[in-house]
Amino acid sequence: MTATADSASAPQRIKTYCPLCIARCGAVATVEDGRLLGLEADPEHPTGQALCAKGRAAAEIVESGDRLLRPMKRTRPKGDDDPGWVEIGWDEALDLTASAFRRIAEQHGPAAVAFTLASGSTTAVADATGWIRRLMNAFGTPNAVTSVEVCGWARSYATRFTYGVAGLGSAAGGAMPEIDKAGCMVLWGYNPSMTRLTHGTAVAEAVKRGMRLIVVDPRHIGLAAKADEWLRVRPGTDGALALGLANVMIARGWYDRDFVRDWSNGPVLIRDDNEAPLVEDDLAAGTGDRPLVWDEATGGPVAWDAAAGAYVQPDVRPALEGAFTVATRDGDVACRPVFARYAALCADYTADRVAEICWIPAEQLIRTADLLWHARPSAYYAWNGHEQHANTTQTARAMSLLYALTGCFDQPGGNVLLPAVPSAPITGEDLPAARAMAPAVGRESRPLGPAAHNNAITQDLYSAILDGAPYPVRGLAGFGANPLLAHVDGARGREALAALDFYVHADMFVNPSAALADVLLPVAAPFEREGLKIGFEVSARAQSHVQLRPALVPPRGECRSDVEIVFALAERLGLGDHFWDGDIDAGQRHQLAPSGIALEALRAAPGGLTVPLETRYAKYRAPGADGIAAGFATPSRRVEFWSESLRAAGYPPLPVFEEPAVGPTAAPDLAKRYPLVLTSAKSAVFCNSQHRGIPALRRRQADPQVELHPDAAAARGIAAGAWVRIASPTGTVRARAKLNARLDPRVVVGQNGWWQACAELDAPARDPFGPEGTNYNQLIGDAVRDPVSGTASQKAWLCEVSAL
Repeated sequence: MTATADSASAPQRIKTYCPLCIARCGAVATVEDGRLLGLEADPEHPTGQALCAKGRAAAEIVESGDRLLRPMKRTRPKGDDDPGWVEIGWDEALDLTASAFRRIAEQHGPAAVAFTLASGSTTAVADATGWIRRLMNAFGTPNAVTSVEVCGWARSYATRFTYGVAGLGSAAGGAMPEIDKAGCMVLWGYNPSMTRLTHGTAVAEAVKRGMRLIVVDPRHIGLAAKADEWLRVRPGTDGALALGLANVMIARGWYDRDFVRDWSNGPVLIRDDNEAPLVEDDLAAGTGDRPLVWDEATGGPVAWDAAAGAYVQPDVRPALEGAFTVATRDGDVACRPVFARYAALCADYTADRVAEICWIPAEQLIRTADLLWHARPSAYYAWNGHEQHANTTQTARAMSLLYALTGCFDQPGGNVLLPAVPSAPITGEDLPAARAMAPAVGRESRPLGPAAHNNAITQDLYSAILDGAPYPVRGLAGFGANPLLAHVDGARGREALAALDFYVHADMFVNPSAALADVLLPVAAPFEREGLKIGFEVSARAQSHVQLRPALVPPRGECRSDVEIVFALAERLGLGDHFWDGDIDAGQRHQLAPSGIALEALRAAPGGLTVPLETRYAKYRAPGADGIAAGFATPSRRVEFWSESLRAAGYPPLPVFEEPAVGPTAAPDLAKRYPLVLTSAKSAVFCNSQHRGIPALRRRQADPQVELHPDAAAARGIAAGAWVRIASPTGTVRARAKLNARLDPRVVVGQNGWWQACAELDAPARDPFGPEGTNYNQLIGDAVRDPVSGTASQKAWLCEVSAL
């Protein structure tokens, strides 16, 4: 197969993959006379079992008349309805940007320039994400607004407080479910039939061979039809559900006691008086801060040495249950093991209480716990259905600890830490400016949250722009992001973007956020540029696959790839020596060098190449060079039921459940006016707020929908398909009613991301900031946020729906 097609010829079929979302589905493109005709699934590719409507619309996306094709400069004030865009050349656009950023850095420091990035899960920005990070690190700014608090925090970061790695199905270095070997699979807030077809087809095949399936979702959709247990959880109560399932398993002995005793900090003693771990210094003769356990063999405390990966005495039999009195410098102190405290927390969530909180029958809870244990090996994948809540960190912790009870982590058929093709890092954390950076905005208020990983949330970005707190942000570079639609408080966001000294935005289309930029940079469609992918995450076979996605057709207009823009801007900023003097191929050769694959070999094989990898299990047991078992990448080198990191920062060390603050239980008076629980789900047709201007996709869904039970609709005089008003304590929007008899009558499901027109279908644009618009996030308030991550409660709010 040929990797390029730019001359008149018969149609060519070219191996590629679709980069429009995290599925990265293997595909075959048909190209004729320099035009992309379409994509189809490539079953020979490790992710090519199917292709969704978005991928099949690739040709229309490339050819769209709405695309930004030339650099543009604003000539009118940001308060005007007309930006007065005029075309400029690339040299002028890059020079304007570089000079503005240098000026801001000289006045306020490099951290005063922030970057916004579209989600790598729902766009093709992943081609450039590592290079964008490198530019930030070379320049000296930590402030990347990546939407991680909306999509990825819980599964990619919160589970690190338990395992030291992303533990529940994250593609970001996490433990992926080994579906082909699993005996039981849990899909928690995740519908792969519409969001990751590779997983959807793999789960369906596994069910055919006898794998048991549990689906946790307020909606009966996708693979819920094949589930042994569909848990119709009340939005925002997933943490209580996880604690309730753990309670059943612990009470009935359905847990891997050896794993908990030997590979978790469950035996560590916690003092009753100050709720802190008992350590050597607490003892009269103690010196040191090593935590203590109760040794059933000697009837006394013994220290755990994390550095040595062992107890300080041989043949220790650590207790997991019980209460013990220990003589300390301050007198006798009552203590209990961590696991006993965790079990006590779970015991509060009886089956009957979970039924009351989560709206799940008690007997179903018990059946589900039975499956998790007796159908092992168990695996699961969690996505943002459980993430967009103001209690998401502790919910993710509760889920991760439930999974720890199975003992299946990194075991065959469980969630496995897959091997990776060796590659050189490109993000530049070792660059001089990166080592001297200021903390990201938000680090002071949420020290363990996204800012600890050099990510900023929009709320903190807006405060830095408008209030100068904790320091001013005056410049912004946007790469495909649309924060005014993706996040709550769009009105404050609009005010903030308009107040910037300089804002440059690189994108294929002009979205509402980009409309406030000073300079617009036209980005090539992903099918018009190369994209390097090292490993496809979903399975061991996919992980071994390396592919340089070919440029199928030439870029339209004057469009350039995100990577080209980054390298060119780096040179303008005097940072070219960190970017191989502008040679992108040299940078990619550096990245590929450890793999042993040559860049030229990938160009000659557009379908990709394979690097043999060996999957090893239970790697925490494997001895290192010092002969000590590796353990887990946590402070204790064990799975942490008790997170001392969280406790030290002022957060609960155990996964305490918090009711959604704007919900029927926490706010009963408010629920009298707004009696319905509002949540949201992605449309299967679009990638978040993108592509509603593409006719092939818009024909599949013309308008935003709100799903509600027929009884709820009838009580309000609402007919199927009618326009309705959704009102919350925060705002109002419009949508079309879709009746769904499988919903709980107390729950309604809206859709995020609607604003765009589709001229070909006479579908008008709608004001994303007005009360008659269709922007779901107008309904959600900004004051209620997860204390660790800053995540807003976008999937658990109160509302009322009325006919128009």
